[in-house]
Amino acid sequence: MDEIIKLDNITKTYGDGSKKLVVLQDINLSLNKGEFVTLLGPSGCGKSTLLNLIGLLDTPDSGKILINNVNALDLDEKEKSRLRSKKIGFVFQFDSLLHEFTMLENVEMPGFINGDFKRTKALEILGHLGIKELAGKMPQELSGGEKQRACIARALRNNPSIILADEPTGNLDADNAHIIYNDLKSLTKKGVCVLMVTHNPKTEKYADRVLHLENKTLTAK
Repeated sequence: MDEIIKLDNITKTYGDGSKKLVVLQDINLSLNKGEFVTLLGPSGCGKSTLLNLIGLLDTPDSGKILINNVNALDLDEKEKSRLRSKKIGFVFQFDSLLHEFTMLENVEMPGFINGDFKRTKALEILGHLGIKELAGKMPQELSGGEKQRACIARALRNNPSIILADEPTGNLDADNAHIIYNDLKSLTKKGVCVLMVTHNPKTEKYADRVLHLENKTLTAK
């Protein structure tokens, strides 16, 4: 499989001196094209921190983060932002939709930011996810599951090669969670790499690979 992301001896700490807290220690990880990887671990173990590092929203103390064989840590902030917008899509636990905009406008937002104003792409994605008929609805008119599917659509707007999902079904019932897992799984058939962080072991059946984060280290389960 084609490697998209490689983490090489990543360490992350917070604070300093006697208050220094090591969150991640010597983390090594490879993620491949078309792969659905689930990262399990208890609350507070550093799962979201690891996701933020991969998404270039935070910086490690040491190590390398290679995206398509480029060390992203060598880039300046503008270059990192450009890489994020083109290569990485984010789906969070809370829908984070802008309530003053319709679903379609929310999904289009990443395109607007990149100067791409073609709405046909967003409508195509909404159709693929089965919610095209809701395009004109405001977020407050949508169910929790519909909001999360809209967030997946937004994450896909710029054709990313990587989707980072942080507890994307934490606020959903089992039926809607199943729909979201299947939506994410379907993306891998198009070559998208999906890394989903969760504390729910029931997600293992959807994954191609399961990793476990505990005591600052990452292991295959």
